[in-house]
This record gives sequence, C-alpha cells and structure tokens, in this order.
Amino acid sequence: MEPTTSLRIILLDRDPDYGVLLKNLLSAEYQIQLGESETALFEYIASAAVDIVLINWDRVPISGNSANPAQGIPALIARLAKLPRELPLLAFGWDPQREHALQFMRWGGLDFFPQPLDVQEVKFGLIRAGRRLQLLHDLERIRSYSSTSPVPGLLGNSKQMQRIHQMIQKVAPVSTSVLVTGESGTGKELVARAIHQLSSRAERPFVAFSICALNEALIEDELFGHTKGAFTGAQQPRIGRFEEAQGGTIFLDEIGDLSLALQPKLLRVLQDRSLQRLGSNQTVPLDVRLICATNQPLETLQDESRFRRDLFFRVAVMRLELPPLRDRAEDIPLLAGYYLREYASRYRRPVRGMSPGYLCALAGYSWPGNVRQLQNVIERGVVLCEGSELGVEDLPAEIRPLADADWPGGSFHQSLRSFKRELVRKALRAQGGNKLRAARELQISRGYLHRLLHELDLIREEAPVSTVVEAETTMAAA
Repeated sequence: MEPTTSLRIILLDRDPDYGVLLKNLLSAEYQIQLGESETALFEYIASAAVDIVLINWDRVPISGNSANPAQGIPALIARLAKLPRELPLLAFGWDPQREHALQFMRWGGLDFFPQPLDVQEVKFGLIRAGRRLQLLHDLERIRSYSSTSPVPGLLGNSKQMQRIHQMIQKVAPVSTSVLVTGESGTGKELVARAIHQLSSRAERPFVAFSICALNEALIEDELFGHTKGAFTGAQQPRIGRFEEAQGGTIFLDEIGDLSLALQPKLLRVLQDRSLQRLGSNQTVPLDVRLICATNQPLETLQDESRFRRDLFFRVAVMRLELPPLRDRAEDIPLLAGYYLREYASRYRRPVRGMSPGYLCALAGYSWPGNVRQLQNVIERGVVLCEGSELGVEDLPAEIRPLADADWPGGSFHQSLRSFKRELVRKALRAQGGNKLRAARELQISRGYLHRLLHELDLIREEAPVSTVVEAETTMAAA
C-alpha cells in the first residue's frame, strides 16, 4: 500500500511544538492530527477519525501522577487493545540501547523509530502500517463470508467441508446411528458434537468415550456399569457411560479397537435398546443415540475377522468421511486465524496476525496430524511470539523451510495470488502436467484452470511439459 492522504494518523505528544514540526513534514502524504492527551486520542478514535497511532515515547501524555511517562504506555496499549477495531501502533524516542523498542514491540507495538528521527524511515514505517491495515480490512471482509458452524472449530469454506455441513444438517434431526471416519486429528468429535447440538437431544447429555483408552475388562465396566459386589472392590453400584447419556448422545471414538469379546454385547444393547449392568439380571431401558468414529477402515477389519459384520451395519447406518487437511488447503488461513484469536485471548498475548511468509509455509505443509497439528502449531507460535505478528521464526523446524525467503510482502490479495500459484503448481506436478486431471484434483473446470494459468503467469512454466502429455490431455478432453 503506497502512501495515501486517506490514512488518518494521530500523533500523541504532550509537546505541541514538536508535533507541529513533524506534522508539517508528513502532512503532504498523510492526514495528521495532534493529540496532547489520552482524552483527545480516544475522542478521535470514537469519531472513527484514526487509522494509525504514533506515540512520542519520551513525552507521551498519560493519566495519573507517575513521574515516568513511559510507565503509562502498557496501560495505554492495554486500553487500546480493548477497542473493537485494531489500530497499528508506532512510537519514537531516544533509545540508545534499544530497550524501549523491545518493550514496545513486546507490549504489542508495530514499529519503533529511534531519535534523532529519520523522517524517511518514519514514512517507510507508515507504509508498512498502512499495508497491515489493508490486510486487516481484507481479512475482516473475508471473515464476513466465513462459514458458520454449530461447534466452534468446525470451520471451512472448501467444497469438502460444505458437504460435511450439509450432511450434518440432514443427519442431526433423526436418531439413527452415525459412523464418522477420517484420519486422526480431522475433527471427528467436533462433528459428533455438531450433530448432537443440532438434534432434539441437544439439552440432554453428550458423553464421549475412547475405546482405546482402557483395557477390555475396564471398558465393559465403563460402558455398562456394575452393581455392588459384581467383582472384587465393587463396594458401590455404578452406572456406565450409556446410562449417563440417557436421553442424549454417546460418542464412541476408535470403535475399530473394540475387542471381539465385547462386540456382541454392544450389538445386543443396540438391538434391544437396553442393557444389563455387570452382576445384575435387571434390564435398564435406553434412549441413547450412538455416534462412532474410527481412523481404521472397518471393511478391512471385517475381512480380517476383527470386526463383526452385523455390528458394522448397526453403527454405520449413516456415514460421514472427513477429508484430511492437505486436501482442503484453502481452509488453512481461516482455521489458522480462528486458533490465533482463541489462543491470543486465552493467554492474553498481543499477537494479532500472521505474516505472509508464515501463511505461505502453513499452506505448503502436508499436515500429517491434520487440524489438531495446525492447532498445536498456532498455540506454540502464540506462546513464543515476541511481537504482535506470527512470523517465520515462530514456526516449528519441520515447517520453517517451506516459507518463501523471497516473499515480497504486500496485501492480502498478493498473498492469495501466491497461494493460488502454489496450489496450481502442485496439482500440475502431481498429475504430470495433465491439465484435465489437475483440474479434477483442484475440483475446478478445465476452462477455469486455463484462465488461472494466464492470470497467474504460469503459461511459461508449461514449456517442459511433454507433447505426449498434452496430446493425452486433448484426447481425454475430447
């Protein structure tokens, strides 16, 4: 974003003479207002007349009677952070040891300029702040189009996630059993919670239990409960997870790990809609919806005689398969932004955004741990970040090499263009240059892929593709 008189900057400085001098130097390119007090600053902000705040560290006007004006800056920044919109903060001051600069950046400042002031350096800093402001506006506009979800975290605008949302809407109102499949970390429990919250059982319990958490004997007790004296140490009766979920939903994770010895008992519970606690002959009626999840193919387990076919048909009346994160890379910026805001709020960190290089690295990674791994990476970055923006240095070692070292910076649209180029390149490489198959992989039309190749200046990169592949593409299209 180039310098523009549309940007409104307030200079917070209790010395009006210095402020007037700096205003004269910058007013040809920016709208400069002078604020001699916090009250004046927040009056300008309330009237929406401020885009960027520039602070004189040495002479910042603060409330209270502190002898050191700089002591009031953390409180001022904390007050600014509570505003509904983010304002880029810049400061200048005498700082021979760079201590003030480090403090200011740690508190959430965007840039610090040492005295004696280099006006050209200040202008470059304002350009960077303007670009960041444009990026924030673009991201807010994108968030307004973001998909909503009945469960926080189940986000995505990709076609795969849109289909999942549609399936959840269709399946939720009925009480049939559901099997959710997908790789570890794709959000299977989130889907189960979404189904529960959209069902008529939403006011009743949602009980989640992982089959692989305990051994066989303990799993039976956990699921079905026991009576007093049922076994050594059973001094009190205990209800199981199924009874705990009475009227609601029970979610059994890793159902493929259920032992063959327990599978007939679970099948009987599903068929009869009742159970018997360990050590009891009394039947307990059940009104429970069952949702199961697995990252193993149950069909293969059937062929290996490790999972009963009749139980499979009971638990898999409806099936939802969650895509891995690498197959919906366009959702990564949305997910990353959501988790950044969540952890920044939870840990009270001043992190507000991500650099284009950081996002580029996230987009290029294969994510074997899927959304859960992305969540952990963002949490780690927020905890370790020293500034207000996650950068390449905040990435784990295995992801950092994917960042583009020659990233030119720029607006959200430039970031999106680079992201599209990388997606198209990967698809073409994976399909050996076959544009028809690449278009199918990207789930776009072949004509749109051709337009992207021209729009993204990728036509020249097609030269190495052999004429045999081109001939094959043409024949397939015909």
